[in-house]
Amino acid sequence: MVCTRPDIAQAVGAVSRRLLWLVVAPVLSLILPIMVAFVCYLRWRNHRLKDLSLERFQVQVGSYVAAVDEDKVGDKYGRKKDHDLPLLSFDCVATSTNNFSEENKLGEGGFRPVYKGTLLENEIAAKRLSRQSGQGLEEFKNQVQLESKLQHRNLVRLLGCCIQREEKILIYEYMANKSLDFFLFDPTKKILLDWKHRFSIIEGIAQGLLYLHEYSRCRIIHRDLKTSNILLDAHMNPKISDFGMARIFGDDEARAKTTRVVGTYGYMSPEYAVHGHFSIKSDMFSFGVIMLEILSGRKIVTFCHSDRFVNLLGYAWDLWKSG
Repeated sequence: MVCTRPDIAQAVGAVSRRLLWLVVAPVLSLILPIMVAFVCYLRWRNHRLKDLSLERFQVQVGSYVAAVDEDKVGDKYGRKKDHDLPLLSFDCVATSTNNFSEENKLGEGGFRPVYKGTLLENEIAAKRLSRQSGQGLEEFKNQVQLESKLQHRNLVRLLGCCIQREEKILIYEYMANKSLDFFLFDPTKKILLDWKHRFSIIEGIAQGLLYLHEYSRCRIIHRDLKTSNILLDAHMNPKISDFGMARIFGDDEARAKTTRVVGTYGYMSPEYAVHGHFSIKSDMFSFGVIMLEILSGRKIVTFCHSDRFVNLLGYAWDLWKSG
């Protein structure tokens, strides 16, 4: 029998809705807190994993840097150095560079824009590695480990790094006068490089190379020496930079070979460019090219003698042979 009276039907409907709420409300009161708690846990766990990854990176870098051979603490002169390297948050670096603004941008090369910033009232340069650079976390870690051990007045000093939010950023001391090529090949600025400054720059580069090859805690081959990688401080003192392609040699290792030739043509030694062989001599070849550029004021990659159609190296050799 079906109830057709409206008042009775409404009463039954109201009772049904009340019964439904009596059942649903307790269930929701139990499920909602559980769901909220679960979401909060997932967010906490995600942040915690990132923090643990950062901590592991810091331990790996710190232990590697601070304990490179327990029996060889200090350099070849027996001096001990502190190599603790700060790990900075992304927010800290972004704030210091005005959120990586174009006004703070110092330059860009090889998927690596560099920004000027200020940390603790000191000027810094933040090199932000692009995701298109192809450098993984392990390669980044190796570069940090390498550069954090280098302490010399003619090498750009690494101050810290950042690996948060899938970013890889290197923090360096700020070099007020940019790179050597900025002065050397500019028609107006090259006048500021008198012979005294030029000889001083050559000597400084040589001192930095001597440290890398003989007096650092491990022998290092730079593999990408060029005028754009020689930075100048406020007093025009040269400092070698960009160790992303550098290789460490063992005490008994004199030469190595690679199938992946990296660097800049014109500055590469022939045996490295053609056969992939590199050694201390490879860096010395690059240094010789830089020295010719400093003395002549001409670029190795664009120079061509109008009469003999030779490059800068060939032209210098012809001058040497002719006395």
